[in-house]
Amino acid sequence: MKALFIGLPVGWPGLVVIAAGGLLFFFAVMRIRFTSGGAGSPEAARSGISLLGIALQVLGFASTGFGSIRIALPAASVASLAEACAVAVLMTGAVWLFAAAAREMGRNWSLVARTRKDHELVTSGAFAHVRHPIYTAMGLFLLGLAVSFGHERNLIWGLPLFGVGTWLRVREEERLLRASFGSAYDDYAARVKRFLPGLV
Repeated sequence: MKALFIGLPVGWPGLVVIAAGGLLFFFAVMRIRFTSGGAGSPEAARSGISLLGIALQVLGFASTGFGSIRIALPAASVASLAEACAVAVLMTGAVWLFAAAAREMGRNWSLVARTRKDHELVTSGAFAHVRHPIYTAMGLFLLGLAVSFGHERNLIWGLPLFGVGTWLRVREEERLLRASFGSAYDDYAARVKRFLPGLV
């Protein structure tokens, strides 16, 4: 049982990349949080169940990151550099997609599912390709965390927790959007997939 929590061997470069990517992601969240104008704005509806979804997503990240990190690969080895490159690709995608989606949402963005009285249906930018790009970005972050820590095996329980939490949040957000925009949202949902363009 103990072996389940011992990570695969990793190198320092991947850990440096995940730390840098994590900081960039955090700063992107804080920037949009304090510049979106969402705080104190008029709201038509706010969902409480999305808090459960957030908690499950956090558990997904925590369980993926849980366990020892075996820094056993030489920093300049092919395996260590390949790992760092994979993490860099995942984290670049995560940060870029989150920042682009949050910027496109503007005042509509919030941590907990809700709609404003002056809410707009955003279908441009990243939202022209997927309906929930921020959750796709978070999924990329989760994969980057697993690879950089050597915790790919932890995804066995981390991904389901994250997936259920994401589903709860998506269900609530789509319920609120349908209540606000009706057939306009149905038409948008019919032509744009949730997470991956043309697939899911």
